[in-house]
Amino acid sequence: MKEIYADCASTTPISEPALRVMTECMRTCYGNPSSSHHCGREAARVLEEARDGIAACIGADREEIYFTSGGTEADNQAIFTAAAYGKAMGKHHMIFSSIEHHAVLNCIPALKKAGFEITQIGVDPWGRVSMEELKAACRQDTILVAVMYVNNEVGTIQKIAQIGKIAEKNDILFHTDAVQAYGQLPINVDELNIDMLSSSGHKLNGPKGIGFLYIRTGVKIRSFIHGGAQERKRRAGTENVPGIVGYGKAAEIAMANMDERIAKETQLRDYLIKRVTEEVPFTRVNGSRTNRLPNNVNFAFQFIEGESLLIKLDMAGICGSSGSACTSGSLDPSHVLLAIGLPHEIAHGSLRLTLSEETTKEDIDYTVDSLKAIVARLRSMSPLYEDFIKHQAK
Repeated sequence: MKEIYADCASTTPISEPALRVMTECMRTCYGNPSSSHHCGREAARVLEEARDGIAACIGADREEIYFTSGGTEADNQAIFTAAAYGKAMGKHHMIFSSIEHHAVLNCIPALKKAGFEITQIGVDPWGRVSMEELKAACRQDTILVAVMYVNNEVGTIQKIAQIGKIAEKNDILFHTDAVQAYGQLPINVDELNIDMLSSSGHKLNGPKGIGFLYIRTGVKIRSFIHGGAQERKRRAGTENVPGIVGYGKAAEIAMANMDERIAKETQLRDYLIKRVTEEVPFTRVNGSRTNRLPNNVNFAFQFIEGESLLIKLDMAGICGSSGSACTSGSLDPSHVLLAIGLPHEIAHGSLRLTLSEETTKEDIDYTVDSLKAIVARLRSMSPLYEDFIKHQAK
């Protein structure tokens, strides 16, 4: 059976170069980077070399990069760093978009318990934050604006430069979850007025269990984890040196082939959208048609359940998702799709396909041909579809 992996927004396979440098690191750089002997110094050297490369990808300095266990930890640390900063300054208000990842949104109960007021700003039907609504939400006591760079479900790219300017003008910290954007799109934190940025290694063919939080120099930082003096006394615990080295190699490759990859994935994405929307009736594209991540497509198919669609696709060897992998056990429709205005019954019929540089036109054709047959079969068993067709025939 043909196997097609189209769930790269959930995770990506580790690249061979990243795996090789990690394996070599585990063999030869086994020292503790905090140790003063030659084994420790070598581990520290390769760690800092990777930090330099990772920082350069976003135009940051090495001292502004703090390694974490992944995007969720980085998001949490950014938000609660801002909370501690805000309390010290007497500021108790934050602004989040309504389509943030749950790593951000699920911080809200703890923030409210700590005395913070949260304003959630809406998005338009394409998933874009309204600049006017953002401006109106800014207050004298606002300490943080948190808007993700690219939505993980519908792929919409936010107007990060405009958001950064609004935050800077109002003397508000700006955090962006760039887990889907880092290594996929050009990013310069200075040009975009970003104060904090989160990323995760396994989204760009790096290892799982490693990420980073960029924090602009000058932002007051609390300790994330208490203990030793690692990560400039901000995150205690022996560093995951092989993971960091693998992350650095994956980031290096992603930056080197970014332009070529964007062009290829955009062409395949648009071909996929064209075929599905022309050949599968009662289908819509969620998110912007053009201002979206090059490898992301999100469809909504009327009259079917997304979970049934995923099972049938899996049986055909195609790996996709109905939304965020972090909430795959939930039966509730996506909060992102509801935020862009989809009714519950249509939001339940969503499918996200996220491509890679390994995806081919033949893969897309096989996927679309399989999808057409599966959707037709599922609709033939749907009483809602049957009633709709009968009504249309009258």
